[in-house]
Amino acid sequence: MNHCLLALILPTAAAFAPAASAPVSTSLQDSLKGWVPDESKFAFGLPGSLDPKEEFDPLGFADGADLVQMKQYREAETTHGRVAMLAVVGALITEAPLSFHPLFNNASRDIGPSIRHLDEVRVTAPFFFEILAVVIGAAEVGRSLKGWETPGNENNQVLKDDYYPGDIGFDPLGLKPDNFEEFSIMSTKELQHGRLAMLGIAGIVAQELTNGKEIFVNAGLAPDTFDPASLPVQF
Repeated sequence: MNHCLLALILPTAAAFAPAASAPVSTSLQDSLKGWVPDESKFAFGLPGSLDPKEEFDPLGFADGADLVQMKQYREAETTHGRVAMLAVVGALITEAPLSFHPLFNNASRDIGPSIRHLDEVRVTAPFFFEILAVVIGAAEVGRSLKGWETPGNENNQVLKDDYYPGDIGFDPLGLKPDNFEEFSIMSTKELQHGRLAMLGIAGIVAQELTNGKEIFVNAGLAPDTFDPASLPVQF
């Protein structure tokens, strides 16, 4: 009789016992670079929070985001940061005094601030825009195939479960660390440089729109030799 009662009680008690959390598979951890999403941590434990202001989120985007939304935020931040870093470098090296223009020969002529350089490209190398569109399209298609779910999928997800935001597999120099601790440090550095670059390129564009002068000219590090009348497009 006792054995019968015990057999009846144990399944009932087990029904009210806390369920064990499902472990994250090793293969999934590898694809996420060792990151295990933790709901109790800021931004689910993603890298990028550091001194002097940790968990900086004045508008509360992270507080109201679930894991899917947080991965989309980080994907967008990483991608915009990378584009901004390229934009800052491109803006500075093509303006006086460096004036490096790989697409055309400007005959030592000052063609002004970087926000006006596409005017020169349009006249000198018009094919550049078609090539640029193809390159950008190919890069975006590759990124979407790597990390995006098929539109209209059953779970209505945007990013794949095993996709780490920003990791598109492009690492020609083999710099990506093998463990999450070092990967987290490198990822935080990239995010910080990207954040600074986004602010930097916004400031460069705003300043050049204000007075039409190159950044190094504004800083007093280069002479002002730009003549707006020399540009092929006037406005």
